[in-house]
Amino acid sequence: MPEGDLNIAERLLSGDPAAFEEFVESYRRKLFQYSFLMCGLREDAEEVAQDTLLKVFSSLEQLREPQNLKAWVFRIARNECLMKRRKSVFAPEHELSLDELRPQATGEGDARAIEIADWSGLPDDAAERSEIRRIIGQGIKELPDTYRAVILLRDVEELTTEEAASVLDVSTDVVKTRLHRARLALRQKLDQSLRSAALGIA
Repeated sequence: MPEGDLNIAERLLSGDPAAFEEFVESYRRKLFQYSFLMCGLREDAEEVAQDTLLKVFSSLEQLREPQNLKAWVFRIARNECLMKRRKSVFAPEHELSLDELRPQATGEGDARAIEIADWSGLPDDAAERSEIRRIIGQGIKELPDTYRAVILLRDVEELTTEEAASVLDVSTDVVKTRLHRARLALRQKLDQSLRSAALGIA
């Protein structure tokens, strides 16, 4: 855990009023980004982020260990987002399964291999990098909830495997498996976009 987060957590628990302002400043954008990618709608994400901050403030006594602040906050955010999605009339009727997103394999038997484009020539141009970030963000939103949650916690928020497991209430092995599959799915999404761009397909 970053020293800044630990310091904020300790001060929050000690009742320092300035600490909550620092906490909000540090976490507001992270919570919105996480909630937007999990919920899929800006309006829902804004509500989830705000509700999470309020719940953190009203439930500080439940934070037993300051070093677990980030995992605890994102567990609250995840629960708030799930509740919001259940209530939302905009919740999707159907979510893509992992099989629909999984990279295609070529060959037969043991010779089968995942077909992935060469990423060594990813663009240096800022506009193209921005487009790649957009594609990845869209790919994350299209993942089933279970895979979306783990990749956001591990690769976007950079929680440890153990912290992500705590947030999701699953084993570390489950986190590793889901993360691997989610990364493969995102890799294919970017791969398809790069291939399309190379062929001049809009």
